[in-house]
Amino acid sequence: MFRRLLPAVLLMMLVSATAHAGLRSPQAAVSTSALQTFFASQGQTIDVANGQLDLKVMSVPALTNFQVMVYGPGVATTSFGSYNTAPASPTLYQIQPSAPTPGSYELAVFKNNPTRLVVNLFDPSSQILGTNSFVGADPTAFGFYAISGGTTFYTQDSRNAGSAPRVLAYAGTGTRTGWTWFAFETGAGPGGDFADFIALVNMTPTSPVAVRQTAWGVLKQLFK
Repeated sequence: MFRRLLPAVLLMMLVSATAHAGLRSPQAAVSTSALQTFFASQGQTIDVANGQLDLKVMSVPALTNFQVMVYGPGVATTSFGSYNTAPASPTLYQIQPSAPTPGSYELAVFKNNPTRLVVNLFDPSSQILGTNSFVGADPTAFGFYAISGGTTFYTQDSRNAGSAPRVLAYAGTGTRTGWTWFAFETGAGPGGDFADFIALVNMTPTSPVAVRQTAWGVLKQLFK
């Protein structure tokens, strides 16, 4: 499923913006072995019960780029994006639409002058499908969300019903070192297996993200 990384991009990669995140306290209960089984299928050595990161609110430098890929049984009915964490009623900036073509992905970048998030959508063959620009997206205080069944689930527990955890973040391991997994529980809750919808995000400050093999002309679309 995954394609070769561009060697030139690899040379410019920096440490992920989430590499120094602390652990969530307390750790949320995860029912069943579904999430652990998923990570094992991806070659990840992650302890789902004790490895949860405190990434309810994130901050990265301007010009941070990131790549997004999604997994899980809820992919066909779930959309994913970011939002500014300060407003009481934040605007939602969609990154991944629901029902994506298997193997498709997104490359996004926080830009300034004006402050905005530019999202580029790619098909499985790395052909660009379109670009969306969201003015006002704030890289200094943002979170991620997913919408499923008409309900929005946020990385900030306080925005979810009953202030319950609905998104658990984990540091990637092995070939996904520097990436971050966001595992969503979209069931009735509280609690759950957090394996309904999973987003894999690679955030790399001030340099291009590690992307799949594609043409240089397509990559330049990110920096217009």
